[in-house]
Amino acid sequence: MTRKIDALLAEYGESHQNSTNKAIHWICVPVIVWTVAAILWSLPTPAAFKSIPNVTWLMPVLALAVLYYIVLSWKLAIGFVIYAMACLWLIVFYEQNFSMPLWQFALIVFVVAWIGQFYGHKVEGKKPSFFKDVQFLLIGPAWLLHFLYKRFGISY
Repeated sequence: MTRKIDALLAEYGESHQNSTNKAIHWICVPVIVWTVAAILWSLPTPAAFKSIPNVTWLMPVLALAVLYYIVLSWKLAIGFVIYAMACLWLIVFYEQNFSMPLWQFALIVFVVAWIGQFYGHKVEGKKPSFFKDVQFLLIGPAWLLHFLYKRFGISY
């Protein structure tokens, strides 16, 4: 019996066969994840959460994403949590070292990365998977992680 994660990764992989498209995804998917995290981090915190330090819109979204990954593969969830922590570190580093507001920089990079993604799919000749099912927006990072896991001999 095929696990759900294996079926989703295989389906995602069907529209990611071209080497140029794959290379673009190795760059753009992690960048897009970071930009979404940065934008969510930058959104004004609701009044109800202002008394809790470092709680932003990013926290519940990350929690839901981690839960989704846990349901699919707890080992991939661990990889995603490690990447999410790196994203948080980069967000804080950016805020401490650069003058352009984080949300503005993230929005610009987000648009550029998506242009890259769509170019990759144009080269591939196939539509992005999320046009079929929005959950594939979360499968992209898992797809990259599963290649890293395989390379290091880690089952997922």
